[in-house]
Formats: sequence, C-alpha cells, structure tokens
Amino acid sequence: MAVYLARRLFQAVLILLGVSLVTFALLYLLPADPVRQIAGRTASPAQIASIRAQLGLDQHFLVQYWRYLSALVQGDLGRSYLQRSEVADLIGARLPASLLLMAAAIAAELCIGLSMGLFAAVRRGTATDQALMVTSFVGVSAPQFVVGLLLLYVFAYQLGWFPIGGYGTWRHLVLPALTLGILGAGWYSRMMRSSMIEVLRQDYIRTARAKGLSGATILFRHALPNAILPVIAMIGIDIGLFMSGIVVVEGVFGWPGIGQLAWQAIQRVDLPIIMGVTLVSAVAIVLGNLLADLVSPLIDPRIKLR
Repeated sequence: MAVYLARRLFQAVLILLGVSLVTFALLYLLPADPVRQIAGRTASPAQIASIRAQLGLDQHFLVQYWRYLSALVQGDLGRSYLQRSEVADLIGARLPASLLLMAAAIAAELCIGLSMGLFAAVRRGTATDQALMVTSFVGVSAPQFVVGLLLLYVFAYQLGWFPIGGYGTWRHLVLPALTLGILGAGWYSRMMRSSMIEVLRQDYIRTARAKGLSGATILFRHALPNAILPVIAMIGIDIGLFMSGIVVVEGVFGWPGIGQLAWQAIQRVDLPIIMGVTLVSAVAIVLGNLLADLVSPLIDPRIKLR
C-alpha cells in the first residue's frame, strides 16, 4: 500500500506540473491583455507599461512560469489582479459551497442513475427498459441551462416549493443538485445497465440461482458489488468535473461556488484566479481517482493495488 501511494503521489505531482505548464502557456498566449482590464480604457501607454512591469508580465514566459512555480511550491496561488485579494482566500471562501453542491449532485445522480440502470437491466428487452434508456439519453443530451430553467419554472415559480436562487439552506440546494444529477444520471444508468447485464450472465450468478437464493439476494448481494465497479471510477472523475464544470448551473441558480468565480475571472482576464481554480480542479480529479482506486478493493477483494 505504501509503495502504491508513493507511486501515485509521484504521478500526481507530474500531472499537476503538466496542468500548470499547459494552462500557464495558454494564458500567456491569450490575445486578451489583463493589464488593459486593470488600467482601464483611459490609461496612458506609460501607465500600462508601469502596471505590466509591476506584475512581471513584461518578462519572458519561462521567467514568469518559474516565478509562479516557485510561489506555488510554497502554497502561494498568487494575488487577484482586480480583486486585490489572495487567490487562496478567494477560492477558500467559495470552496465549501462547491463541495456541498458536488456532494449533493453526486448523491442525486447515483440515486437516479443506478436505480434506472438496475431496473432496466432486470427488465432487459421490455418496454420499460426502452423507456428508461430513452429517458437517460434525453437527460444526457439536455443542456444544463435548459434543465435548470425548467426546474426553476416548475418547482420554484409555479409551485413555489423552492427559492428561485441563492445559497444558505437545503431548499437552495435541491434544484441545482437535481439539475446536475439529472444530467449525470443518464451516463450512470447506461453504464449500470450494461455492467449489470454482463454480471448477470456470469457462472456464479447461475450457481446462486441454482442454490435457490432469492432474486433480491442475488441482485444486491452478489451482482451489484461487481457491476458497480465501473461506476466508482466515474465518480472519481465527477469529483473533479463538478469542482470546475458547473459554471452554468451556478450562474442559473446564483450559487457562489468556484465555478462562478472562474467564470468571472475569465470575463475579466484575471489570470491568477484562472490558474488557481484550474489547479484546484486538477487536484480534485487526482484525489477523486485515487479515492476510487482505494475503494474498489474494499468492494471486490479480488482487485489488488499494485
């Protein structure tokens, strides 16, 4: 275990280093000028040059990257150009909201997706199976903002069950979590269905049936632990995606997470915030995949960490 964790940690460092280099290079080549955003439209060329020198943006790419990397090793994500605050503080202030939404969205998509996939696999080839798979396809294909606005219109505006937007109570959490959960549930249901169908064909399932075990026991005790393994790997990926890829949902529902922070930074060309959010998302993806790898042997002892 110790050797495995050390190797994964080394790989994680290399991945994060590559992410930081690629992101920094793309932002360096970006045609938009952050200095113009800081200085304003009425700034003189001398003022623009002065600000560029103060921020070190007049230096060579390698010099800028090395300076950023040296600060990053010490835990310094830099300082926002426009908000005049430490990036770590800005991200830290919004991280709890993003983590809460991420956890609720994953729970929603698992409850919806696994139930649909399991039921479709058991009813394979029937009209119920086809209806569930069509529903999952619609869920996967629907744009986030359409699903979000539809839920807002029905459950917030028409029925008044939930607030239009904001943050603070469980009622504010339900609709954005359901929006993300409906979209993710389509993937999980299709994967769960195919995985469960494959497992139900195995010899040990036929043996369990020959022993006279009930259908529920076979399904939940013997088939489900093996069929759910591919789903666990997807959860690890979702952790990173939900940390940075929920900009639209946060915008629709006014959710103050790091996705909204990243969108604001992109609009203002606030490079330190963009870099910070990207790295935090990359760390979340790495940790999510590591967690999925560590949980898999607990579900299926045949899996060995090497």
